[in-house]
Amino acid sequence: MSWYCDIAPGHPFHGPYHDQEYGFPLTDQRALFERLCLEIFQAGLSWLIVLKKRPSLALAFDGFDPAKVAAYGEADIARLMADAGIIRNRRKIEAVIENARRLLRLSEEFGSLAAWIAAHHPLTKPGWIKLFKSRFVFMGGEVVGEFLMSIGYLPGAHRADCPVFARIHPLDPPWMRVGAEFYAKA
Repeated sequence: MSWYCDIAPGHPFHGPYHDQEYGFPLTDQRALFERLCLEIFQAGLSWLIVLKKRPSLALAFDGFDPAKVAAYGEADIARLMADAGIIRNRRKIEAVIENARRLLRLSEEFGSLAAWIAAHHPLTKPGWIKLFKSRFVFMGGEVVGEFLMSIGYLPGAHRADCPVFARIHPLDPPWMRVGAEFYAKA
């Protein structure tokens, strides 16, 4: 098994993401939406492509503000499809827009995406996938699993001997509260 911890150190794109974001607990609505969108854009591509295009994606999608993205229409889709700085996949772009709309509805019900996720914790990985598929679109196992690992809800972002693991551990990510053994059964 290869670990992100092995390729990230010193890399200009992977390094900062690995050291400062990956696996850290995250609750900010806009940041959660961005992370979910980035995982959608990554499907079938390398994470390096997504990291390189991340600034352009953020600019093109109004900083991943869910309310702004939810209001996008056909003119916005055309604008995005013409933007060479982003990943121009119509299905992914439409999924991001639809998920912004669904996120706003979910937030009316639960208060925020973070609260919705916390309300369903703990689940096994298959349980999380089923839950996300019931509320959002373009939610395959890899998208859901990587999203939840990247925000501290599933273990596996870092090996125990990775220096970042030691920095995350005191932050009490949700998977540590339940115990990695729970997820090993999944």
